[in-house]
Amino acid sequence: MKRFALLSSLAALLAVALTGCATTGTRTVKLFNGKNLDGWYSYTTTTKFENPGCFQVRDGMIFVAGGQGTNAWFGGLVTKEEFSDYKLTFDYKWGGPTYGSRFGKSRDAGVLLHCVGPNEPGPWMTSYEFQIIEGGTGDILVVNYGKKGDHGEPVTLTLTSEGALDGKQKYFKPGGESLQFTNSGRLNWWGRDPKWTDTLGYRGPKDVEAPFGEWTHCEILCRADTLTYYVNGKLVNAARNLSVTKGKIFFQTEGAEVWYRNLELTPLK
Repeated sequence: MKRFALLSSLAALLAVALTGCATTGTRTVKLFNGKNLDGWYSYTTTTKFENPGCFQVRDGMIFVAGGQGTNAWFGGLVTKEEFSDYKLTFDYKWGGPTYGSRFGKSRDAGVLLHCVGPNEPGPWMTSYEFQIIEGGTGDILVVNYGKKGDHGEPVTLTLTSEGALDGKQKYFKPGGESLQFTNSGRLNWWGRDPKWTDTLGYRGPKDVEAPFGEWTHCEILCRADTLTYYVNGKLVNAARNLSVTKGKIFFQTEGAEVWYRNLELTPLK
């Protein structure tokens, strides 16, 4: 029995080493090992499944180049493993330029959660987004991009939240009216500026994202059919009644330079 237990433990450790990921137990694990992109694959509409510098490891961090010359890269860095019931934490800070169709516009990225279905034709997967954009970090987006699951089955994405309407915009507001989303839509974090414009360096009066050049800490709770978003320790958004509750994790590239560090996942069950 002791020999069997030892072999099982060694097998589990080997699996973690090969994938760079782990979800067993309640121990926090590093999704990114600081040395290479083991456990991840990349996809963009321009480079497909190749990675000619789109995603790099520099000084123990992930650098997302965003583009090259006059071209923006759209796609992402995707975990090979699927996850459910977890807390995801990470830090990000913006780099300098934006590229291509995003040139001169707000720096934009995001993390797609519970990703299912194919990558192609891309750039995204069917998922729920934790938006990362100047002035809008913490928005929830419903992204039923391919409308298909991993085996080609049709997928309907839903969620419910509490909020308020401001013109055509929907804002998260605890105790507010019930807001329902099916297959598409955006739920702004509670303090997003109603006068937001898609311009480089935009910053609203209530933004909790750190100023340009500084690190912003993000925490995402994916528990059962709920999402809860925190930015720099402040609750900014939440939703329930998700119709998809398991999938890959996808860090986007959307034509902007961005750095990531301390990507950690803690299982919640």
